Amino acid sequence: MSSGAILITPYFSFPSISNSNKFPRPKFHSSSSINYTIRCSTSSPELPVTTTERFRYDTPLTGGAFDFEKATTSLTRKALACPKKVTIVRHGLSSWNEEGRVQGSSNLSVLSEKGAMQAERCKTALSDLHFDQCFSSPIARAKQCLLQTTAEIIWQGKEEPLVFLDSLKEAHLYFLEGMKNEDAKRIYPKEYTTWREDPSNFCVDGVYPLQKLWGRAYEAWEEILLTPGENFLVVTHKSILRALICTALGLGPERFRSVDINNGGLCVFKFNKQGEAMLHSLNMTAHMYTDHIYRY
Repeated sequence: MSSGAILITPYFSFPSISNSNKFPRPKFHSSSSINYTIRCSTSSPELPVTTTERFRYDTPLTGGAFDFEKATTSLTRKALACPKKVTIVRHGLSSWNEEGRVQGSSNLSVLSEKGAMQAERCKTALSDLHFDQCFSSPIARAKQCLLQTTAEIIWQGKEEPLVFLDSLKEAHLYFLEGMKNEDAKRIYPKEYTTWREDPSNFCVDGVYPLQKLWGRAYEAWEEILLTPGENFLVVTHKSILRALICTALGLGPERFRSVDINNGGLCVFKFNKQGEAMLHSLNMTAHMYTDHIYRY
């Protein structure tokens, strides 16, 4: 167990199983005499859970067991006027995605024919949702994706302009950008391997790209969340999208590759008035394979 981890250990009751190959779900005892303890890896004593903190047998373990308004990690420096919802879209497949090239912050990669089709699916999937404002990376593949999908349909007739944020640009990968992955691995084996396997320690001339990316993610969140409105759309790239997810969840650059987002994938966050995040949906892709329309 990692340092500082907390484990809650309730007592489960498993009904007897006979002549069945299906295992029933475990049930909590409803008796108030059940004892719960919290074991902390950094502390030897067991911390008792007070009566009011105990799980009730009829309380779900997710989606209601905890009070979201008492979360602890704020992304803004001041209270918000109202709770917010942010939908983040990764751009459609790009020309360099198809060619297997390292993209980074280069503006030479553009939306491919397949990527445009993915963008159209995103547009349709989000057509029943209202967004107060749309933010995008100014890099061509995200901007082009945006203009072919949400801007033409969701933004049609709206007075609010599309907002392009430099903080939503992709990570700058220096000399690796534009290289095919196999060439980068052959010519710069140490640097390429570090970027792929230990990205938080990838360093070029004393600069750590992920540290800069994390800083920009915080900047983007603050600007987005402090914008008037309740429901926002963001179109951007995978690396900065990963940083947005991790910073919202309080994770550092070392967790960069803990999440992955498909081209055209959707992520949804909810924020309380303190600017604290709750992940609602991660990498939704049903619309890539069906005619699914989202209503959340």
